[in-house]
Amino acid sequence: MRLDKYLASRLTDLSRTQVQRLIQEGQAAAANGPASVNYRVCEGETIDLHVPPPRPSDLAAEPLALNILHEDDDLLVIDKPAGLVVHPAPGHPSGTLVNALLFHCRSLSGIGGEERPGIIHRLDKDTSGLLLVAKHDRSHRQLAAQLKARKLQRRYQALVHGAMPAQEGTIDAPVGRHPTQRKKMAVVARGGREARTHYRVLEAWGALSLLELALETGRTHQIRVHLLSLGHPVLGDAIYGPGARRWPGQPALEQAMQSFPRQALHAAQVRFQHPTHGGCMTFSSPVPTDMAMLLAQLRGPAG
Repeated sequence: MRLDKYLASRLTDLSRTQVQRLIQEGQAAAANGPASVNYRVCEGETIDLHVPPPRPSDLAAEPLALNILHEDDDLLVIDKPAGLVVHPAPGHPSGTLVNALLFHCRSLSGIGGEERPGIIHRLDKDTSGLLLVAKHDRSHRQLAAQLKARKLQRRYQALVHGAMPAQEGTIDAPVGRHPTQRKKMAVVARGGREARTHYRVLEAWGALSLLELALETGRTHQIRVHLLSLGHPVLGDAIYGPGARRWPGQPALEQAMQSFPRQALHAAQVRFQHPTHGGCMTFSSPVPTDMAMLLAQLRGPAG
C-alpha cells in the first residue's frame, strides 16, 4: 500500500491531504531514511511520522462581538449579521469573522499546517444568517464530508422581484464564471459546475415574493445567480439585480424597496449530524430587522 494511503487509514485525526503534506515536508521516515508519498509499505516495517505543532496564524485576533447560538468542544453555530465579511481579503484585511474567531477560540487546530478557524460554508458579506464553524481538524473533516455528501442541509429566505412561475420548483443549471465579467458568476452552457436550488413560495405580493430556498449544491453566489436566471433577482442585489421596481399607489412601500441596503437574503436554518456524538442538530434564525420591517409593510395592518 502507498505510504500516504496507509497512514491516512491508521491515523484517523489526519486527512490524506494532511498526510501527503507532512510526507512532502520530510516528516515521514522508513528504515532507510525519509520516505516519499508513493513509498510502498511492507509488512512488519516501522514508519516514523512527526506531526509538528500548528504554526501560529499571521492574522490578527480581534475582540469583535459574535452572536453565538451554540458552542461546544467541536464547533460553533454563529448568526452572522449583514455587512460582516467572513474572510480577510484585499479591502478587508481586518474586522472579519475570521479575526473575531481567532480571538474567541483560543485553541484552534491545524495539524501540519496553520492555526485557523474552520469555516464549513461561506456567506457573502451582505447575506445574513447561520454559519457553521469547526474548532479542530477532525470536526472540520466530518462536517465538510457531510456538506460534500449533501447531508448538511441549509435553508434560506429571500425577497425576490416579481411572481414566481410556480409555487415550488427546482432550478437545475450549471454555474461558472461569467464569460465577460470575470468577477461575476453566471448560469453557463459550458464549463460550469452542476448546481441545484429548490424553492418554495412562502408569500407573494405581485411585485415581490418571499421564498424559502434549499441548496443541494453550494456554488459561489448560487442562489443569487439562479434566481436572476429565472428573471426574479433578489431584492437589493447590487451585482445581480436591478433596483426595486415600482409599486404604484404606495410611495412609502416603494421607497422602502428602493432603499433596501443589501441583497434580501438570509440563511435561516442549518441541520447536520454532530461530528462527535452523531445526533441531529437543527438551528434556526429569524429574518433580521431590515427584512422584518419590509415584510411588515408588505403584509400591511392585518399582517
